[in-house]
Amino acid sequence: MDQNIKQAILNGETSLGIEFGSTRIKAILIDQRFETIATGSYEWENLLLDGYWTYHLTDILKGLQTAYQEMKQEVERKYELKLTKVGSIGFSAMMHGYMAFDSKGELLVPFRTWRNATTGAAAKELTDKFQFNIPERWSIAHLYQAILNGEEHVPGIDYVTTLSGYIHWLLTGSKAIGIGDASGMFPIDERTQDYHAAMAGQFDELNAAKGYPWKLNDILPKIYHAGEQAGVLTEAGARLLDASGELQAGIPLCPPEGDAGTGMVATNSVRKRTGNISVGTSVFAMIVLEKDLSTVYPEIDMVTTPDGSPVGMVHANNCSSDINAWVGLFREFAEAMGIKADSGQLFSVLFNKALEADADGGGLLSYGYFSGENITGIEKGRPLFVRSPESRFNLANFMRTHLFSAFGALKIGMDILTKKENVSIDSILAHGGLFKTPVVGQKIVAASMNVPISVMATAGEGGAWGMAILAAYMQNKEQQERLDDFLDHKVFKDVEGQVIHPDAADVAGFERFMQRYTEGLAIEQAAVDHLVENGRN
Repeated sequence: MDQNIKQAILNGETSLGIEFGSTRIKAILIDQRFETIATGSYEWENLLLDGYWTYHLTDILKGLQTAYQEMKQEVERKYELKLTKVGSIGFSAMMHGYMAFDSKGELLVPFRTWRNATTGAAAKELTDKFQFNIPERWSIAHLYQAILNGEEHVPGIDYVTTLSGYIHWLLTGSKAIGIGDASGMFPIDERTQDYHAAMAGQFDELNAAKGYPWKLNDILPKIYHAGEQAGVLTEAGARLLDASGELQAGIPLCPPEGDAGTGMVATNSVRKRTGNISVGTSVFAMIVLEKDLSTVYPEIDMVTTPDGSPVGMVHANNCSSDINAWVGLFREFAEAMGIKADSGQLFSVLFNKALEADADGGGLLSYGYFSGENITGIEKGRPLFVRSPESRFNLANFMRTHLFSAFGALKIGMDILTKKENVSIDSILAHGGLFKTPVVGQKIVAASMNVPISVMATAGEGGAWGMAILAAYMQNKEQQERLDDFLDHKVFKDVEGQVIHPDAADVAGFERFMQRYTEGLAIEQAAVDHLVENGRN
């Protein structure tokens, strides 16, 4: 087997995916059987700078190079080969946000990530104008808010893109974007498979009096579909990615995508009536739709699969950060007791305690809001844990409550799709680090959505693996072969998965928890208001 892998590395018959997640940049190299050969990663965190959540450009580049270097070193250790060529490459990243550049390629303002809840006025005005939901995270909302704010950088804009589009541009010189990531920048016309021309015209009309030297279509990246080539690795790009200079230029790159699209690929959820849930710092569910929704919902984003099919997306800004913080606290306690526990063991023990809890979490309540939450209308993040004297306060209920809370905002949006719009869902596949602990995460999500939840053996690989698959699809697809067929018949044909069906008691318990969750939002808002009024930002 190793000999086959060595031959694939020597022949450049591999595909590389690198994804910039909220807390980790991960590189995955796969072979022609779509199995992981080597991985590398770089841990990072966003920072709050002048009121905006951001990442420094230096960290973006350092993380890119570190993740690639770790992956390359693993290839050398395991196979005694230097990695000098790759068959295809793809980059993906957290969707949305705002990266605006001038004509010299200089970043005009620090990268504003999806996490910022600062574009409410712009998002509302554009939603009303377009009669199409424009979430606060979307690039167009960030751009229009900058216009409303009268920010001085706006007239100098030459190019606006996402993080994945930026990395792709750096390494290829091509101002390209995959249609899935593009659909989080500006609405897509399903008929033309391009930016919605009429809405772009409306946007330009809104700003006509300001006399900007650009029109919207002039500053957005060109849209590409899964399977198309969107550029090649330049000499400068190769040196940027591999500082040793050993990586050859000329490698074809597939369209850069967002983490939502790579999540759909990683879970084989690009066919209609299928869906996936991706869990990390934020959480989102993607359901591939058979028909348009009857009206505009601010809780539902209309985006696309990487090959352009319409998708209803429910995105909540907060998911695992508060859980991770509590696990960190329990780690400190264990270490203070002289017990050395690794992270995997801590998560496993604590998550499994949740299975021993009361069905509704014993009357406890939690909001893991590290940042503002659009779905529930909370503008600023304030993690909050609340209990009454009558609550059953124990470790099992504590953990179950925090796991329930991680999916509380998501549940509100999903209920719109399933209960108001009667959207049919045949299957939902889940991926993300939370599912590395078997069973627990699946049972919680199955209870929240009241549908069977599957986790495949590839679940822990996440979006970087999905991006590598998209790169492989571009390189290896047959003529006219659709992405869903490629995934079904080649990538996932032998992949095993585990399905967990919702338990009636768990579903009822989650509904009782959600009653507390929605009624208690006033408490969360009061906590935010109190701290803001007292200058504790």
